[in-house]
Amino acid sequence: MLTAFRIVVGLLFACHCAASLFGVLGGAKGDTVPLGQWPGWWAALIQLIGGTLVLLGVGTRTAALLCSGSMAYAYFTVHQEHALAPLQNGGEPLVMFCWAFLAIAVLGSGPYALDRALTRRSAAGAPAEPAGPTGPTGPAAADAPSTTP
Repeated sequence: MLTAFRIVVGLLFACHCAASLFGVLGGAKGDTVPLGQWPGWWAALIQLIGGTLVLLGVGTRTAALLCSGSMAYAYFTVHQEHALAPLQNGGEPLVMFCWAFLAIAVLGSGPYALDRALTRRSAAGAPAEPAGPTGPTGPAAADAPSTTP
């Protein structure tokens, strides 16, 4: 369930940000953030990358924490000045994304994530540690008490 939650939240967030940047998917309604505009365009780019990383399960905790923080920042700097409650100021999506990403940052990516697959693959391909000598001439023998008179 956690994996499905992460994928859905990451996908919706990436789509939201792609709409802001490129005017695709009908979300921006033709009103995109001007290229290079500070801070809107850069925030949307960071959010698009962060949402995609969360979707794939790569660097999930860090990406989710950055996405959560960016939504909190956007809420308090853009929406809250218009009204106190999210229902009044249009900030409900930001609040929901903020808390969803915070939950993902705390809980992790779930059992099915690209990070886990890559970690398993590299662990499987790593050479085993060579076994050390365990006989009477090995390191353990030097620390053992002598039984010879």
